[in-house]
Amino acid sequence: MDTVFGPFLGLGNIPLLSSAQTRSISAENPDGSVAGGAHETPEQNHPASRLGKGWKVRPCITLEPGVTTTLADIAGPGVIQHIWITVDPKAYRSCVLRVYWDDEDTPSIEVPLGDFFANPMGLRFSVTSLPIAVNPTGGFNSYWPMPFRKRARITIENGYWDAIGGFFYQITYALQEVPAQAAYLHAQWRRAMTTREYPEHVILNGIVGQGHYVGTVLGWNQFSDGWWGEGEIKFRIDGDGEYPTICGTGTEDYFGGAWGFGDTFSTAFLGYPLWKRDEGGVPKHGLYRWHIMDPIRFQKDLCVTIQALGWWLNGKFEPLTDDISSVGYWYQSEPHAPFPAMPDLAGRWPRD
Repeated sequence: MDTVFGPFLGLGNIPLLSSAQTRSISAENPDGSVAGGAHETPEQNHPASRLGKGWKVRPCITLEPGVTTTLADIAGPGVIQHIWITVDPKAYRSCVLRVYWDDEDTPSIEVPLGDFFANPMGLRFSVTSLPIAVNPTGGFNSYWPMPFRKRARITIENGYWDAIGGFFYQITYALQEVPAQAAYLHAQWRRAMTTREYPEHVILNGIVGQGHYVGTVLGWNQFSDGWWGEGEIKFRIDGDGEYPTICGTGTEDYFGGAWGFGDTFSTAFLGYPLWKRDEGGVPKHGLYRWHIMDPIRFQKDLCVTIQALGWWLNGKFEPLTDDISSVGYWYQSEPHAPFPAMPDLAGRWPRD
């Protein structure tokens, strides 16, 4: 292993030489092998038929309905450094991204495609942040470092009723030793409708082990007009019961805004990049916060919740009935506790 800086890069160590081997998987080189790219021969009517092999013959794949496609199966040790994907927006909620570390049976990452890249509710909008960037027009980028020791397997399941063509992807990784203290990236998606009797959305619970929480994405679909962001986020850590160790002061506060936001924004570590209201509809909101500079450490267990609160006309807090989806991101040692079952397509489909 490169003891000078290990496998994790930044501006402070990018000038340093390394013995790591860079590889990249795409439709043009499906296994990332050395000199394995651009081997396809174009058929007669292909746009590259006059140019021949090596000229963008197989830049993308088609995802067949009901089929799980393996995008990458990598022998470790190594670190996934960048993932880029673009596809039609109908795939954002219908396709589920899963990542398995070191021959585990259940995924450590299981999230609808768009939500993993901070584009919830099947909508496409730009995000300009450090670990996730969504660029015009629908270029999904992840820079989350994803270390693995034995194996990394990435799949995409098409839950849509038709084939989805034009799925472009590039997965760049480094083959090198991984420090003993490096944990594995996890991400879990949830969706629930809050009620006035229980106006609290569960982002994560049942997380067992040692790790640190690093990010939240919310897709918030209101069922009524008016202000919706008075609710507090709560982090129950290492045996907390009714009362949390970390308690926020309001939804817009947690996502780095203030006083009802007033405008959308996207920054390196937090953002409110989406406010959308169609004619005759109710507002939709997209938010993210990355705990990169302030990871929330836990030694034994973790539970994360957020309240849905507005205002009554009499100045009292109003519990809200809203459709909320979330992604919680964290690093932890393996094994991890099983995730709740991923809802079927109807349970994931965005509300109009």
